[in-house]
Amino acid sequence: MIKKFIRKILGVKAPRNTDEPEVLGPEQHGIDPKMVSSNAVRVTSTLQEAGFEAFVVGGAVRDLLLGVKPKDFDIATNATPEQVKRLFRRAFIIGRRFQIVHVMFGQDLLEVTTFRGTTTDNAPKDEHGRVLRDNTFGSQAEDAERRDFTINAMYYNPATQQVLDYHGGMRDIRAKTLRIIGQPEARYREDPVRMLRVVRFAAKLKFDIEPTTAAPISVMAPLINNVPAARVFDEMLKLLMSGSALACLQQLRKAGLHHGLLPLLDVVLEQPLGFKFVTLALEATDKRIAAGKTVSPGFLFASLLWHQVLEKWNAYQAAGEFPIPALHLAADEVLESQTEKLALQRKIGSDMRDIWAMQPRFERRNGKNPYKLLEHLRFRAGFDFLLLRCASGEIDPELGNWWSAFYEADETVRAEMVSAVSGTGTGTGSKRKRPPRRGTRHGEEAEASTEQGDEGADYEGEEVHADAESSPAPRKRRRGPRRKRNGEGGAAAPADVPTVD
Repeated sequence: MIKKFIRKILGVKAPRNTDEPEVLGPEQHGIDPKMVSSNAVRVTSTLQEAGFEAFVVGGAVRDLLLGVKPKDFDIATNATPEQVKRLFRRAFIIGRRFQIVHVMFGQDLLEVTTFRGTTTDNAPKDEHGRVLRDNTFGSQAEDAERRDFTINAMYYNPATQQVLDYHGGMRDIRAKTLRIIGQPEARYREDPVRMLRVVRFAAKLKFDIEPTTAAPISVMAPLINNVPAARVFDEMLKLLMSGSALACLQQLRKAGLHHGLLPLLDVVLEQPLGFKFVTLALEATDKRIAAGKTVSPGFLFASLLWHQVLEKWNAYQAAGEFPIPALHLAADEVLESQTEKLALQRKIGSDMRDIWAMQPRFERRNGKNPYKLLEHLRFRAGFDFLLLRCASGEIDPELGNWWSAFYEADETVRAEMVSAVSGTGTGTGSKRKRPPRRGTRHGEEAEASTEQGDEGADYEGEEVHADAESSPAPRKRRRGPRRKRNGEGGAAAPADVPTVD
């Protein structure tokens, strides 16, 4: 009683008892039950009917408190993974570092985790203190202490509509503050990805990072290099597709976390063209996410790494390499270096190559080239990428305007546009026909070259790699004269070959 009176006089708050939660009713937290997923309610009720505790937890509760409909719902329970699996028809145990259960309802996936214990002394760790494997289960209070930030350590029970708050998360949400649970240095060492998460949450939610939480990040940033590349890639993807991608990258630079993730990003963002290009790409991504549209990870990473490709592309051409092979060499070099750091998936890497490889093809607007490019499976992504290049000032906007008109035009107008470009000779990549040379062998080669020119052959006769898959193989030309068969007409034999009577 006396201690409480002294704290009140001095304005000192009593240390919070984290073993007992603050229970918030509907009138205090204001969560709308209609925003809770019906499948999340189904999972919690099934577990509770089986005699277990079950709550919606983490980011879903945070978003519900902020009045935002969550994209994903995670469930926390005192049931073991095996006990959870037995209760649901489509349930799969996954995870090596900590086992969780994926429960499927059609295309809807919910993660169910068992309450984690706080004892990590015996858990395997690497030389830097990062926990490698930890399947220690515990109580709900211990599970709350194991979570990263106070705003993610609250539990919502759909049956009672109560929120259990162990670490003052509700207070921090109202103050728009990000605060890590426990000692920051120790928590970052356990899992360095938490440093990326705090940056993402700060940018996405427009929250301030509490000073004690922010202080160690710049010093401990190199620990990110010890995290498996696949985990870093997943976190980067969440960061870039958070709806606040530009703000996240700016926060990464401010915290000094970008060096091991996107090399040369500082250099790109300090160049006028590079900064404008990346800014336009990220703004377009944020707008699509805000509008509820899908976003291609391949397009996103292709945009972020384009100026690295462009720099190497120009260097290879300056060294004497033809443009198309130079572009492929530049793309290979950039993707190889990034795959080691970010574990880019093969599908994403393939999409990035397609988008980059299409850029020179947009310059060839004569013959059948524009029609072939329209049939490309990744045309829309490559076209949007072209428009970004035009908007940033990298290339002449006239090219983007022409393709915009061609894309929206009907067949008649398209034919007129192609004819106008080919007729005036302004179409990039067009070639004039050369007269055939004398002699059978050379004449046939010249004729074949002329036919290729009508199709829009590439720069100085070099082969177009991007067309190789979609274009049919050229027919082999018959060598030598045709002979008459059964009295039918045939090609006239050359004078030096005697005819058969």
